[in-house]
Amino acid sequence: MWNRFAIGLLSVGFAWAALELLDHAFPPPLELATQGLSQVVLAQDGQPLRAFADSRGVWRYPVSVQSVAPNYLATLVSYEDRWFYHHAGINPLALLRASFQLLRSGRVISGGSTLSMQVARLIEPIGRGIPGKLKQMLRAVQLERRLSKREILQIYVNRAPFGGTIEGVQTAAYAYLGRGARQLSDAEAALLTVIPQSPSRLRPDRSPERAQAARNKVLKRVARIQNWPDKRLQSAYAESVASSRLRDPMLAALLAERLKRTDSSPVIHTLIDRQLQQRLEQRVASYIARFPAGTSAAVAVVENRNMATLAYVGSARFSDPARFGHIDMLSAWRSPGSTLKPFLYGLAIERGLIHSASLLMDVPTDFNGYRPGNFEAGFRGPVSASDALTRSLNIPAVDLLDRLSPEFFSGRLSNAGIQLKSPAGSRPNLSLILGGTGIQLEQLISAFAALSRGGLMAPMRLRPQDRLSERRLLDADAALVVRRMLIEAPRPGLNLSQVDTAGGRRLAWKTGTSYGYRDALALGTNSAVTVGVWIGRPDGTPIPGEFGAHSALPLLFEIADSLAGRALDEPKADGVQALDFCWPLGLPSDSTPPNWCARRVQGYAIRGLRPPTLKDRESSMAELNPLPIQLNARAERLTPACGSGTTHWIARWPKLAGPWLAPAERKLAAIPAYARNCHGPSDGSIRIIGIQNGTTLARAPSRAILQVQLQANGATEEVQWLDNERLIGRTRAGAGLLYTLMEAGPHRIVALEESGVFDAVEFTVAF
Repeated sequence: MWNRFAIGLLSVGFAWAALELLDHAFPPPLELATQGLSQVVLAQDGQPLRAFADSRGVWRYPVSVQSVAPNYLATLVSYEDRWFYHHAGINPLALLRASFQLLRSGRVISGGSTLSMQVARLIEPIGRGIPGKLKQMLRAVQLERRLSKREILQIYVNRAPFGGTIEGVQTAAYAYLGRGARQLSDAEAALLTVIPQSPSRLRPDRSPERAQAARNKVLKRVARIQNWPDKRLQSAYAESVASSRLRDPMLAALLAERLKRTDSSPVIHTLIDRQLQQRLEQRVASYIARFPAGTSAAVAVVENRNMATLAYVGSARFSDPARFGHIDMLSAWRSPGSTLKPFLYGLAIERGLIHSASLLMDVPTDFNGYRPGNFEAGFRGPVSASDALTRSLNIPAVDLLDRLSPEFFSGRLSNAGIQLKSPAGSRPNLSLILGGTGIQLEQLISAFAALSRGGLMAPMRLRPQDRLSERRLLDADAALVVRRMLIEAPRPGLNLSQVDTAGGRRLAWKTGTSYGYRDALALGTNSAVTVGVWIGRPDGTPIPGEFGAHSALPLLFEIADSLAGRALDEPKADGVQALDFCWPLGLPSDSTPPNWCARRVQGYAIRGLRPPTLKDRESSMAELNPLPIQLNARAERLTPACGSGTTHWIARWPKLAGPWLAPAERKLAAIPAYARNCHGPSDGSIRIIGIQNGTTLARAPSRAILQVQLQANGATEEVQWLDNERLIGRTRAGAGLLYTLMEAGPHRIVALEESGVFDAVEFTVAF
């Protein structure tokens, strides 16, 4: 008896030693269990935005056991391997039962494989038959020795086959149920339990009736094992198996590609609002349909509080090669058009150069050979800084940039994190403010968000782990003034009172158009979100007639209005004061004598700074404003050589403002003539000849066009000619201009010298 016991004990020892030897000689390929997982990019709510299949084209969304519904795990164990938590990889009783049933009936009635044995087959190809079964059993024991029960389940839920290229319970839940596996009904848990038994036969998208019958079989067994009440079982039976078709998630596709290039994590979490992303992709695709082929669009929405990117639409239609859907225009380098102007005005306000009501000049100007024009080709003469910004006038912006210097402006942008792209070896120049540089739309969005964030700029955050890295772009008070200037801009289709009362519509907005109609931009910010829109052709082909206000702005308003519920209160800034200012001096009205106040303009100033009107470019450095002059008793001007008189002060307008002033304003600012025997420097005068004031012109029947020969008699400098405030030509002193009149109606021709001397004639053209 003792001999038999010793022999048995030795046999067990030899068997254990043999198992140890086999385990070390042929370890299980556990590294395969963690290879080949798909990468999936998730929205804020954990739903997939886009997934990337593995090298074999298999969709396998990684998921942890903790993220799977507990009732699915309970159903899986109850149905597939009731004694899973108690065996060491093999269940001898289950194997004996399966063998007996096979011998008795000649077919498989129930499987003897444990979950551990199934996992062994999932991570390593194992043949059929007795040798394959023995190897599978060995691998199951090896897995149990190396891994915990939870780790074995982890492999199963990620690699179980669910038909076709679908593997893993998370992928199956999205494919067949339309949502993740975190929350499942009893019926859904049973369905996902049974499909791996015969994936091709039980796919609910192909055989919903067969899948439902198999699911009910699982429900019946699990209800018996877990002692479900009858009501729970009947409720699960009542759920139908919907026939659905697997659709790979494809939202924020370009963002997903961007993150995949830099993040190798199996699961990439983003800050995208999935529902908003879906709405905007549909809206953009619908909106862009009216544009020519090859036109694309880009849109992003950022939450100002933390710079979280709520929506990222990199192209109009990702799947449309005709619209360059594969090119991400949010990160592409394009011309900003006029969209940098708000930050130029903000810096000028911050440095005490201007306030929002400062008098600026929109007149033909030569900046050392650079002669910019306006988008609409006309000029408006004296304008406030606020009007110049909201009307996107080019001359005042270039004037301000010239006074601040392009190097200073680009340096401040760079310090805040805005990197401009210019040709190699070039230096910042005056064209920068009109779009003569490159920038990314995502940088512009960050910059505009700073107007609602107290002047602090931070890059768009794409993932929860991205740091909020802030830099100062503008002083908080200057940022608020610019924001108010942009909010008060007339919005197409709404008057100002509507803008003020509709909280979501209190949008500080600005458009931009690049040279040649290649880029149309619109950006807007309220105190909650910032929205950026770009429309154009990614290959740089012009789209004549499509510009920011026409192409991009309507889409910006559509999106901003749909986000009205997100609007918050306007940020506070104690250093900003609303005041009335007087032109032409630009000083507060309460400190300006009435005879110096030709116009009253409302505006904002910061920190007690009340800068006067900028120095006139056409005035000598010694000239003062107001200008003191000596007058005799007959109100004639005197020179020091003529004696002394009464000092009289005259508030002067910029010299080039003359053609745009009302007669009363010109009279108020006019300097009296010198006394008869008192000779001072002459201001000179010019007179337009070639057409008389107040006449009506008509084309002769024998002529196809109507032309006039114009000349400025008395001119000593270059003369700029304007018709209804549009520049029509330049002539040297004494030279004439042959002008073709193309439009019927009233005309006002102005001849203007660089010194400010001008003449004007008004007439009518009748065709």
